[in-house]
Amino acid sequence: MDDTRSPGRRTLLAGGLAAAAAALAGCATPGSPAGRAPASPSPGASPATPAAAFARLMDGNKRWVSGDLQHPDRDPTRRQLVAQEQHPFGVVLSCIDSRVPPELLFDTGLGDLYVMRTGGQAVGPVVTGSVEYGPMTSGTPLVFVLGHQRCGAVKAAYTSLREDEPLPGNLQAIVTALRPAYERALKEGGSDPVETMARAQVRLTADDLRTNADLAPLVRKGALAVVGGYYSLDTGAVEILTDAPSGTGSTSSPPETQKNPS
Repeated sequence: MDDTRSPGRRTLLAGGLAAAAAALAGCATPGSPAGRAPASPSPGASPATPAAAFARLMDGNKRWVSGDLQHPDRDPTRRQLVAQEQHPFGVVLSCIDSRVPPELLFDTGLGDLYVMRTGGQAVGPVVTGSVEYGPMTSGTPLVFVLGHQRCGAVKAAYTSLREDEPLPGNLQAIVTALRPAYERALKEGGSDPVETMARAQVRLTADDLRTNADLAPLVRKGALAVVGGYYSLDTGAVEILTDAPSGTGSTSSPPETQKNPS
């Protein structure tokens, strides 16, 4: 996002956005809906720390890989429970690819995640602002940037930049946004430059979000983690590329195939 701010912008973020968050989330207190039935089965209480939120996502991905799915928080009772207020524990910025639905591959449910999806995780002010919304207004403790194998948007951008042939219409905006990843891929090399570029895009985007003027203070005090991951279309596993939060909170360890040894 543009880091140039007028003197009143912080006041606006502290007041106006908080008011907007209350309006969007609803103002009901946890005990207000009398006689409400219990929520649908869930892996546990909503995680409140970066480590616990990360563990919840990775445990869900482990279930996705194995097929031992819980399908939590996906019934009419859950719908009614979150109708008046929401407290998502994670923000996921992923690609528009139809094969990479974050709620499914992390085995989560209604009200668990804020999800933004753009071609190749391309970002701009509106996307960055959408990512910032949860952490800055309601304390969402985790941002997860999720790239994936065989990304069509990255491949199209790579070909456009390599051949100096602009894409039609607003598709060119995606190419422009992915240029830094293309340049990083050229420096890194590798047998598959498109895959190298896709991974570079995840790392660059996660780094930019982690260090921007609004999210960096939350990261420094341990209230927020920004993680980059890479989804395998072949196996269903998410490999961690950057900065997994340390700490406790997982009900089970992520599978070894999901860890980046580097």
